Amino acid sequence: MKKFIGLFCFLLIIYGVLMTSQVVGMVNKQREAGASSIDWARIEKAVIDNNYNLLERVGLNGIVCLGAAILIISGGIDLSIGSVVGLSATLLAMLLRNEDYGWHPVPAILVVLLMGSLIGLINGLLVTKVRVQAFVVTLCGLFVFRGAARWVARDNVKGLGVQYDGLTEVLYKSESLGLPRSVIYFLVLAIIAAVFLHLSIYGRYLYAIGNNERAARYSGIATDRYKLVAYVICSTLAALYGVLYLMKHNSAQPSSDGNFLELYAIAGAVLGGCSLRGGEGNILGVFIGTAILILLPNLTNMIGIPSSLEYTVIGGALLLGAILDEVLRRFGTVQK
Repeated sequence: MKKFIGLFCFLLIIYGVLMTSQVVGMVNKQREAGASSIDWARIEKAVIDNNYNLLERVGLNGIVCLGAAILIISGGIDLSIGSVVGLSATLLAMLLRNEDYGWHPVPAILVVLLMGSLIGLINGLLVTKVRVQAFVVTLCGLFVFRGAARWVARDNVKGLGVQYDGLTEVLYKSESLGLPRSVIYFLVLAIIAAVFLHLSIYGRYLYAIGNNERAARYSGIATDRYKLVAYVICSTLAALYGVLYLMKHNSAQPSSDGNFLELYAIAGAVLGGCSLRGGEGNILGVFIGTAILILLPNLTNMIGIPSSLEYTVIGGALLLGAILDEVLRRFGTVQK
């Protein structure tokens, strides 16, 4: 609990500095422009818009962070998340476009989600039955699925045009309870994941497998079955992200959509308290970790750090979190 309190305080500090920097920057700009008085209404609107955009990104990225967290808790890892997103967005765009297939949206989305589940099942079977290391399996998947996306689209951008404006409005761009639709999706999924992980015996099985798979197997837990479930959940959520990504941007670029997303997903989970050793993690921590991951680049821009150093800041924060996790782990062991 102390760890999550510390993470939450860190998130509040980042958010406070970000909002303060934005307000101070806008005030200074108005003064430099020679304004006789500060337009606080304009500043308030800009702050609200920025908060809305941040929430939208937290909700969208939180979906893949959630999938990565569940898999990491079970002791697995998936480096193919970004490529699955690119393939999902590309395939959905092709299924919907009249120039390609012209499917109805419902079966098209279901097919894409089922494809994500199938990918997770294949990854899980290779890990559990063939006994290939998860790192190798999913690293190969990273290349295979990216190549598949480029091949099926013939390396062309697949756009929806204006034909599906109503669909994108309903599925993504409209609000619910004043919140971005992506946040609603994330909150619903987070509640389901929290019930599954923390209030069901099956979630406890995942923690047990991540802590010590051999001991869990000797205890009578069907370890392979539950690891398969974790891989399927992770890839299905990646496919869902691909669907929402297409709804947001109205087009899919098979060669680049989803690039490095797997690293963001893993980073968000780890920043939120998931240990890469497995067996540790919390849904609340995933939300905090995702929010920190989204706020950090925004903060670097606000305080004048070049955008080229965005990855450096994220990598530094992740490394610092890993170091603190190890120090706290050792300190706790000594105390016991």
